[in-house]
Amino acid sequence: MLQKLIAILLSTFLLAACVHADEASVKKAVEARLGDTKIKSVRKAPLGGLYEVVTENDLFYTDANVSFFFVGNLIDAKTLHNVTADRISDMRRVHFDKLPFDWAIKTVKGNGKRQLALFSDPDCPYCKGLEKELAKVTNVTVYTFLFPIASLHPDANNKAKAVWCSKDRSKTWNDLMLNGTPPSGKADCDTPIEKIAQLGRTLHFTGTPTIVFADGHVVPGMIPADKLEKMLDAADKAGK
Repeated sequence: MLQKLIAILLSTFLLAACVHADEASVKKAVEARLGDTKIKSVRKAPLGGLYEVVTENDLFYTDANVSFFFVGNLIDAKTLHNVTADRISDMRRVHFDKLPFDWAIKTVKGNGKRQLALFSDPDCPYCKGLEKELAKVTNVTVYTFLFPIASLHPDANNKAKAVWCSKDRSKTWNDLMLNGTPPSGKADCDTPIEKIAQLGRTLHFTGTPTIVFADGHVVPGMIPADKLEKMLDAADKAGK
């Protein structure tokens, strides 16, 4: 019995070693083909006998011989579940508690128990749509990071500065986004907007709105209130 157990453990160890060796050889071959591209990781994909390759900014797939690269979504044919989307979501998780909340506008609704961070542009129509959905949600603390995208909205940076320099940032932000009331104060104070822009680049945020839930999941785009409620509850439970 002991010999059988040892044999099983030995075979398991050897199998694991082979898997790692395969991943290492695939990584080496990918690096040879892509030159200066930094490969962060290579591992067996859950479907199709493929290998998942992760670079600084991308995720793609290759075969064991690195004879082709596949860029796209792997869909589980049985469940129609998007395997790639889940993996990218996990890769882009943010350490919520490490966000610089002193750079954000804090708005507490109800008991404020649930939390989310929002990267938003004052001239972004989807951001305004999201704010209208957030207005229907209670018992939440929202940390709004002013993230104007000048290439799309030339005046957004000035509006963001004026909001930050106002006496009541939360009220001024809500008046602007929900009622279209422009900030009336001067944009002449020190703001964290440039620091937030650098943070967004570091986190690979390329558009607004971008939501970070308390469990670290990052979701781009506008979300309806009923879905926001479910995602807030799920993130809150995950943190317990």
